[in-house]
Formats: sequence, structure tokens, C-alpha cells
Amino acid sequence: MRTTVTLDADVEALLRKAMRERGESFKQTLNAAVREGLTGARKKAFKPFKQPTFDMGEPLVDLTKALSLSAEFEDAETLAKLERRWAGR
Repeated sequence: MRTTVTLDADVEALLRKAMRERGESFKQTLNAAVREGLTGARKKAFKPFKQPTFDMGEPLVDLTKALSLSAEFEDAETLAKLERRWAGR
């Protein structure tokens, strides 16, 4: 099938680069790119991401009440903001 297609400049540059790398014609490269894009024929093999983890040992402080301590700090900060807001009136 023969048709006219308008390509964006960046797409044309990518096609021309692929033509040079593969040593193929514009037509062959374009057909391969469209085929791969529409069928997913060429799936890139990505290595799965693995987050490195490290054993940091036992905590040096007691963390059993860490959440309640954090909540107290947050409450104190909220009260301080409210007091500043009311003092400005």
C-alpha cells in the first residue's frame, strides 16, 4: 500500500538513525518500526529493579513509643501554628 505520511522532525531523526544502524532502507526501517510498535514484536528485556537492603542491626533507642512521640510533636507544631494565626488578628 502506498500512502503519504507526515513525520515529526524527531521521528524522522530516529528513523534515519535506525536506518544507519541497521543498514536498511527508509521503507524497511519504517515498516519494522510500525510493526514493532503495533504488535509489540520487539519487547525490550529489562532487568527487574531490585532495591538493595542492608541489615542495620538493633535500634540504639527504644522505638516502642515512637509513633506517640511523633504525634505529640505534630500536635505541638499544629498548636503553635494556630497560636501564631490567632495572635496576628
